[in-house]
Amino acid sequence: MSNDFKMIAKTFFGFEAILADELLKVGAKKIEIGVRNVSFYGDLGFLYKANLSIRSAIRILKPIKTFKINDEKDLYSSIFNFNWEDYISLENTFYIESVLNTDFFSHSLFVSQRVKDGIVDRFRKLFGKRPNVDLDNPEIKINIHISENVCTISLDSSVKPLNQRGYRSQTNIAPINEVLAAGIVMLSDWDCESDFLDPMCGSGTLLIEAAMYATNYPVNINRHGFLFKNWNDWDIDLFEMIKVSVLKKVKPFNYKIIGYDKAPSAISKCNQNIINSGFGDIIDVSENNFFNTKKTNDQFLHLLFNPPYGERLPVDIQLFYKQIGDTLKNNYANSNAWFITSSLEALKYVGLRPSRKIKLYNGKLESRLAKYQIYSGSKKIHKQKLKKIKQ
Repeated sequence: MSNDFKMIAKTFFGFEAILADELLKVGAKKIEIGVRNVSFYGDLGFLYKANLSIRSAIRILKPIKTFKINDEKDLYSSIFNFNWEDYISLENTFYIESVLNTDFFSHSLFVSQRVKDGIVDRFRKLFGKRPNVDLDNPEIKINIHISENVCTISLDSSVKPLNQRGYRSQTNIAPINEVLAAGIVMLSDWDCESDFLDPMCGSGTLLIEAAMYATNYPVNINRHGFLFKNWNDWDIDLFEMIKVSVLKKVKPFNYKIIGYDKAPSAISKCNQNIINSGFGDIIDVSENNFFNTKKTNDQFLHLLFNPPYGERLPVDIQLFYKQIGDTLKNNYANSNAWFITSSLEALKYVGLRPSRKIKLYNGKLESRLAKYQIYSGSKKIHKQKLKKIKQ
């Protein structure tokens, strides 16, 4: 008999396809792409593996009950009649997070409160006492999702979002989310067969995520907290076996990952985070103003960066993005350059035509991940060279 069960991985808008691909590669079954999520099937060991290894997931949920409701009374009675004692003990603390896409309820806090009432009333009836709520460090986290008249109860296996890898002890004013960084590394189609450059590296998140991607390093292997450790079916021996298994898939990387930043304070923070990550052997950072740099060899180079948008770091958008385009065009021939920006106007000033633009969100900011192919010579000459190589 199969021990597989349904799981849902949450992600950012635009990352659904790469998340599904990640899950497929590590053995997930019955994969279905949703909006900002991917559902799939696997066993308990796969739940552990997904939390340890999947780069583009924010959290992994395990649905345990789905039912229809028509009003508040239906919600309360369904919650009250559910066998919570199979998932929560009187000694556990718990927390409820509600997500709504329905006309039945307008406030998620109200829904969370009614769910809490149903749970504690059931425990009081059965045992004469109840488990406590903990808003900060719950042992069991319950996710309530109501879409139209369908309510799904899930257990959150991940506790804090999976972007909190544990390596980033130092940050700058506008750090990029680790899951967002990992996702754009994958979306940029880097084949890991070239040097990688982040010319505005800040505290180093893109560099570290690129290093973990290039080496197939499990992103959350050093993370301490997972809520599945508080579940009734927690299997420490299986978890340790999965950890050993995913570490065996780490592979060597024979190129360099390079970071520049013009701010000494950023370089200092970046170096500390690199030390924390354990990737000092393949990541090299230095204090440099990108606009004064150029490629040091003729080899192909992959650039990926997160320049200021004018949101939290003030810049002259027109001048700044013109300098980006001029630097790429004049000093970085034979490169693919990708960057993400929420300033859609900024792309007009780069002075180069992007070959791709991918819609994403950086937090609540609608953004574009833009690709620029920088040829050695004209595009026409480049195509002629490729044609000769193929012949």
